[in-house]
Amino acid sequence: MKILVTGGAGFIGSNVVDGYIQAGHDVLVVDNLFTGKRSNVNPEARFYELDIRSTDVAELIGSERPDVVCHHAAQISVPESVSNPIQDAEINIIGLLNLLESAVKHNVKKVIFISSGGAIYGEAAEYPTSEACRPKPFSPYAVSKYSSEHYLAYYKHQHGLDYTTLRYANIYGPRQIPHAEAGVVAIFMDNLLKGEPSVLNHFPDDDEGMVRDYCYVGDVVKANLNALEKGSGDYFNIGTGLGTKTPGLYNIVFKAFKELRPGVSEKLATPIKKMARPGDLTRSCLVVEKARRILGWVAETDLEEGIRKTLDWRVNQLA
Repeated sequence: MKILVTGGAGFIGSNVVDGYIQAGHDVLVVDNLFTGKRSNVNPEARFYELDIRSTDVAELIGSERPDVVCHHAAQISVPESVSNPIQDAEINIIGLLNLLESAVKHNVKKVIFISSGGAIYGEAAEYPTSEACRPKPFSPYAVSKYSSEHYLAYYKHQHGLDYTTLRYANIYGPRQIPHAEAGVVAIFMDNLLKGEPSVLNHFPDDDEGMVRDYCYVGDVVKANLNALEKGSGDYFNIGTGLGTKTPGLYNIVFKAFKELRPGVSEKLATPIKKMARPGDLTRSCLVVEKARRILGWVAETDLEEGIRKTLDWRVNQLA
């Protein structure tokens, strides 16, 4: 089938593009290259440097008439959404509506929408958190993602536009950029490569940092493949179901780095501690049984293996 991937030059989107192409699909990529890289785009995909808010994207959908739109393009930083909620809404909500209006007009069969299981649940009473837990978005970013989910339900009800929503945990892997809180694995690795200390953010009552569910991007690609045919009109947590505190994550990264560079300074073994940022959550971990049952998907890569694969990729980029 023909698939348009927005944000297809970005970290996760470009990996998904590779997965779609390997599965034999015809893939179009839309990306404004604000955080994405042209070098990430699979050479077998057709690339269009466009902003999802533009009329050009609507016209592209009209001319290409994709079967599926896989929507990864977004403003992804929680702190940035707090400092600039208008921009966050313009990209994450107005951008989505631009795509949905054109999708309805030109008979797109399905939208795969990328939401955030790591943000929209807020400080959830249920932990680990399943889809049965009502979201409590505590940042403009989380609000925009949850609002988008409601827009998708409206467009299915009103226009018959099918969708599947994937609520990502904290995704890491090759091509991740060291940007904002979502890129913590890449930030830790880049700091070690530069011989610089890393920062561990924490709340005043817990200096051990926060808990997150870290899922390898290669596993996420498989969820996007399964969502092409499954999960109609529904939303799914995409994660591992395992929570990891930030010091534990850093220790795994440091251990993997030390195996590659035995001479690394032990001064870098312990991060510098700083207070939590606006919009930070104390803990986030997802129950993923629904994805296993309906999408036929489970995460298969454990954190140590995924970190080694990611670090190998980063080191090879410098070779």
